[in-house]
Amino acid sequence: KRTGFGSSSYPAVRIYGQSPYQVAVLHGGPGAPGYMAPVARELSKAMGVIEPLQSKDSLRGQIQELAEQMKIYADEPIMLIGSSWGAVLALFTAARKSPDFSKLILIGSAVFDKQSSERIEKIRMDRLTDEQKIRFEKIKLKMANANSSEMDELVKQWGEVFDGTDNYDPIPAESDVIEIQYDLFEKVWSDFVALRDEPGRLKNEFSRIDIPVTVIHGDYDPHPIEGIRPFLQSCIKDIRFHVLPNCGHYPWNERQARDEFYEILRSEVDIS
Repeated sequence: KRTGFGSSSYPAVRIYGQSPYQVAVLHGGPGAPGYMAPVARELSKAMGVIEPLQSKDSLRGQIQELAEQMKIYADEPIMLIGSSWGAVLALFTAARKSPDFSKLILIGSAVFDKQSSERIEKIRMDRLTDEQKIRFEKIKLKMANANSSEMDELVKQWGEVFDGTDNYDPIPAESDVIEIQYDLFEKVWSDFVALRDEPGRLKNEFSRIDIPVTVIHGDYDPHPIEGIRPFLQSCIKDIRFHVLPNCGHYPWNERQARDEFYEILRSEVDIS
């Protein structure tokens, strides 16, 4: 097993621990490769872990890319652990049943309907101070005329504004994100929204999943669990939910939830 390079300047995967490599952690964004590294490092203390880094700028491309990364670098059957957008990508990829997957663990998943998506922005804005709202509006104005490279930096600033809305009691840590890719985000997310808003499309897609699915979600996550739980329960027979108190969008970085999160995660991947 070696780290391989995809079509971008960063590796196609990063590999942790010793073989067999039957766990893969999937970053979110889309277009924020690298941020699941802390989870990969922690799990690799007991088992081999793959960290795929997505580079394709379409939903279809990312699904195909992930399947290929798993076939080359991982050992079947594979457990997918996806955060945010990575949770959605895990669902799409597992629905195609190739390669062979054993379980999905979805952390801080994106929501699956337009109304819940609109609630996210309101939740975030309600949590901002007046000063943060002014900064956010200034960033939005700059985004209107920004070029691609400027947009990447503005999105980074946008994320800094919303750090407090998405995290409850975060542990200070250096970011493991390799680069912010706004163009990739826009294209992939638009593909997902088109499918999300087509009646019955996602349910038909995800109802093909016949492996166990576990959802781990923070009660402070601005992505409302109401936009996740009922939908997934309607699609997937073997599914269970863990809602963590005092926890935002990234449980491994939450002071009050981190230990419980890893306890659940180790149990789910059967690490003693």
